Amino acid sequence: MGLTKTEHFTAEQNKVAVLLKALGHPARVAIIGHLLKAKSCVCGDIVVELPLAQATVSQHLKELKKAGIIKGTVAGSAICYCLDEKAFDYLNRYFSALLSGVREQDTTCC
Repeated sequence: MGLTKTEHFTAEQNKVAVLLKALGHPARVAIIGHLLKAKSCVCGDIVVELPLAQATVSQHLKELKKAGIIKGTVAGSAICYCLDEKAFDYLNRYFSALLSGVREQDTTCC
């Protein structure tokens, strides 16, 4: 397996890549959509909404949490998940700056 050489990229480039990689699966996008509507819920609530096994949903939640996109707090014997607005604020600022750069770009090149 090859090395990713992430040390050759800026901290921002690595952070954006981690966030986008975590968002790069339709099940995770569906989980985020469900959390957006529900505000917070436990894994079992998400399993009811998606055509995936509980173990698969748990793995997707783990990846989203590891990337900082969701937060989880212990609620009895379960973990209650919700969106972490800091991740979305960060992506909003990143893409807003990117969009500004695109708009300022000379479009005669293509």
